[in-house]
Formats: sequence, structure tokens, C-alpha cells
Amino acid sequence: ESIGMMLPHGASHPADYDAKSDIHADVRSQASASVEALFRLIERGIRPRDIMTERAFENAITTVYAMGGSTNMYLHLLAIAREAQVPISIERIQAVGEKVPLLANLQPHGPYAMTSLHALGGVPLVMKELLRAGFLHGDVLTVSGKSLAENLESVPTLDQLGAQDIVRPVGRPLAQPNNHISVLKGNLAPESCVLKLSGKTLDKGTFRGTARVFDSEAAAMAAIRAGEIVKGNVLVVRNVGPVGGPGMPEMVMLTIQLQGRGLGEDVALITDGRFSGVSHGILIGHISPEAARGGPIAAVRDGDAIVIDPRARTLNLDVPDGEIGRRLAGWQAPDPARLAPGSVHGKYVRLVSSAHYGCVV
Repeated sequence: ESIGMMLPHGASHPADYDAKSDIHADVRSQASASVEALFRLIERGIRPRDIMTERAFENAITTVYAMGGSTNMYLHLLAIAREAQVPISIERIQAVGEKVPLLANLQPHGPYAMTSLHALGGVPLVMKELLRAGFLHGDVLTVSGKSLAENLESVPTLDQLGAQDIVRPVGRPLAQPNNHISVLKGNLAPESCVLKLSGKTLDKGTFRGTARVFDSEAAAMAAIRAGEIVKGNVLVVRNVGPVGGPGMPEMVMLTIQLQGRGLGEDVALITDGRFSGVSHGILIGHISPEAARGGPIAAVRDGDAIVIDPRARTLNLDVPDGEIGRRLAGWQAPDPARLAPGSVHGKYVRLVSSAHYGCVV
């Protein structure tokens, strides 16, 4: 919706329907309007690349940051931008997003669900506030055939809504910029990685912890359940990236286990895998290059010190460069025999790029 490829109010429709009917009336109406919009676009010769311009991507980035969206956004937008032939890099995403405050008080960092936002007025409410504050480009074309500003013209401002705490104004955000998701680099992530703080500010400004290293999600899960992970640990889960997974699985169950044991504020989780939108805590994913391609995360050992600095946007292994190099000299690539010859997995592993580029093939 924020990139202009969906009609207003379409992104927040709830998945549960009234038991007395197959589908909500508003969903039927939205579907009908979408078909009509599609035919109008065809008649006018408007194509997706006419809508998904550089400025439209900036609008999408801004809205995701303001709503506290998932780190998966980086993968999706990078891949879509490549297909749309728009020069959007992960550094560009960070440059746009680092200026945006967190406005939507939604789960997992807030108490409200997307259904609450939909009942209030949906994503257009957030976008109206962002446009009012000068964060969005109002002149971009959308699938409605109108500009973004025209789509939002009839949307009420937050002042007009009265008392509510689902969407905050820019002047009173849930969190200041750079306290939700951001892009980091360092000797553990020479290309990049993504940090999710879920609106929190680290008390000491940084997180320094002791590495506990696992080569699979299952091994890390067993250690958490056995009580082996304690405050001050940095849980390192590697070989679960695009190649190592293969397919870069989500580590959502690990974050749930940490939160359930009261460790969400005191244990960091870093991985070359990824997280879901419901993940909560001090989380770093998408570490690139990944372990399965010989990235520095492959050199981490139990007991190493790891430092996360959100302000400096760095993720570093506090080990001398020479020692990291010596460890990586003994690195061995995953056994290719783990994948069936000629399989889709095998082709994917050979062709996929790192998360830094959106895992495109």
C-alpha cells in the first residue's frame, strides 16, 4: 500500500471473517475496486514500473520504519527494487529509515494488533501523519490512478480522531529514530546485518556479551531449554543463511523461548538467518557474508566477546583480526552432498546472493 501498488486500506484487512458469511463486505468491496482499478491501469497503459519509482520506494521504507515493521522488509524491498530496476541498496534503506520515528504502537513492541489499526482507519492514518510531517512524497502515482496525496486527502488527521494510542504523532513518537530497526556493519558483518531493538534503547548504549555458538536452530533451542543460556550471553546461530539453511529460515521460536524465560532484555541473538515480524528482543539477523560462505561469523567461538553498538551501527567480534584470519583459514564449506544433485535446493544454493542484496538469484 505504501509503495502505491495497493488501494488505500487494503494492507490491514483482518484475516478472520464473520462466521455468517464467506467474506466481509469491506473485503468484497475492496476486491471489486481492485479489479476496476486494474482495468483502468491497463486502459491507460500504466505499468508497475511507472508506479514503483525511486520516490515510491522511499515512501515504502519510511512507512515500514514508522510502523515498526519486520526486518524481512530489507529482503523484500531489495529484491523488488532489483526487479523494478530501481537503484535501492541496503545503505539507501538505512539512510531513509534512520530519520523516521516509530509511530505505530503495534505488537510485538506495543499492545495493539493490526486489526486495531484497521478499525481505526488502517495504514493511511500512519501515512497521513508522515505526509503531514514531510516524510513522504505526495506526488507519486498509485494504482488508484491518483497521487498519494490525493489518496490521503480525505483521511482524518490524528488530531481529528480524538483520544487513541494506536498511532502516535511525529511530535510524540513511541520511539525516536534508530530505536527499532537499522543496518549495522563491522568485522562480524563486513557487508551488513540488520538490528531489531523493537523500540528499546539499550541502557548502556551498547550490548557486550559472551558468545554461545550453535550451528543450527535446534541446537540453540536445546541449550535454551536446558537453562544453559544466561544473562550476558550472545546467542550465535549460524549456518542458517540463504546458503546454509538453505533458504534463510526464521528464528522466531528462539526469540519466543528467550522472552518466555525473561531473557529478552539480557541476552542478544545474532544469526545469519532471519526473524519474523513477531520477534522481540535484542536481535541481529541477515549477517552477511553468512557462515556457509566463509563469513566471519564462522570464526566465532564460545567465550568470545561480541559488542553491539546501535549508535555507531556496528557489530564486532572483540578478537584480533589476525586470530579471526587464522580461524577462517581452517574453515570448510558445507558438504555439497547434503543436497540432492539437480535439486531446486542445489540450484538455489549455487545462485543465491547474500541477504545484503536481498537473496536474489
